[in-house]
Amino acid sequence: MFSPASVLTSIPSPDVSSFDIGPLTIHFYALCILAGIVVATLLTNYRLTKRGAEPWVVVDIALLAVPIAIIAARIFHVVTHPGFYFGDGKDIWAIFRIWEGGIAIYGALIGGAVGAWLGCRWTGIRFWSFADALAPGLLLAQALGRFGNWFNQELFGLPTDLPWGLEIDYPNAAWPAGLPEGTLFHPTFLYEVVWNTLGVLVLLWAGHKFRLQWGRLFALYLVWYSAGRIVWESIRIDPSEIYLGLRTNVWAAIFGVLVGLVIFVVQTRRHPGFEHSPYVAGREWTGNGAVQSQDTDDFVDVSAPPTSEALEGAATSTDSPK
Repeated sequence: MFSPASVLTSIPSPDVSSFDIGPLTIHFYALCILAGIVVATLLTNYRLTKRGAEPWVVVDIALLAVPIAIIAARIFHVVTHPGFYFGDGKDIWAIFRIWEGGIAIYGALIGGAVGAWLGCRWTGIRFWSFADALAPGLLLAQALGRFGNWFNQELFGLPTDLPWGLEIDYPNAAWPAGLPEGTLFHPTFLYEVVWNTLGVLVLLWAGHKFRLQWGRLFALYLVWYSAGRIVWESIRIDPSEIYLGLRTNVWAAIFGVLVGLVIFVVQTRRHPGFEHSPYVAGREWTGNGAVQSQDTDDFVDVSAPPTSEALEGAATSTDSPK
C-alpha cells in the first residue's frame, strides 16, 4: 500500500512555470517545445545533408510541417478531451489558449506528416528520406518537450512510494480528489524522457548498422515511441476519454505501433534495395556553382566553333618564346 511516510526521497517540481519580460509572459512549456524543434532541425539537417541533400533544405520543409503539426496537435487534444472545453460552465475560448498546455503528440505526427509531405513536394526531397532523417531528432525533441509537463506539474502518474516519486504542489488543479497532501506520484515525464533518449541511441545505431531506408527507420521510431506511450498512458491519472476500458491515447499508441509495423513490412517488400538519392528523380541538387545546361541556355556557349586557321594561330602563339 502507498504510504507517504515510507518515502525515502523524491523529485521536486519547479516552483515556477513562467516568467515575465515586460508585458510578455514566457512559459517554460513553450521554451521546451521550441528547444525540441531547434534540436530536431539541427540533427535532421546534419543527417539529410550527409545523404546528399542541400544544406538547410530542412528549414524549407519545417516552415510547413511545424505550424501544421502544432495546429493538428491542438485539434487532436481538444477532440479527445471535449469535457475540458464544451458543456455547462466551460470556457470554450480556452481552446485557443495553447500556452496553458494541451497538445497531443499523435495529432502533431499527423499534421506534421501532412506538412512534411507538402514541403517535400516543394523541395523535391523524397518524403521517406526526410522521415528517416527526422526520426532520431523527433524522438529527442519529444524528450525535451516532456520537461514542459514537469514545469507545468501536469500529466503525472499514479501515487507511488518509490524513491523517485514526484512532488506536486498542493492544492493543484490536477490533484486527484481524496488523496492527502504529501502524496507522491509516478514521474511519467521522466519515464518518457529516459525512454525517448534511449530510443534516439537505438535509432542511430539501427539506422547505421542495418542502413534502414525507405521509411523503415521512421517505422522503427513509431514502434519504439508508441510502445512506451502505451505504458506511460496506462499509469497516468489525468482525465481522459475512455473507450473499451482504455484511455484515448492508449488506443492512439496501439495504432501507432501497428502503423509502424505495417510501414516497415510494406516498405521492405516494395524497396528491397537502397535509396540512390534523397531527391526524387529529376529534382536532384547539384551544389553551388554547378550549371544545369539541360535546364537553361543562360550559360551555354552557342557561338560558332573555331576555324582551323584560328586553331593553328593559337598553337603558334603558344610555342613562341617569351
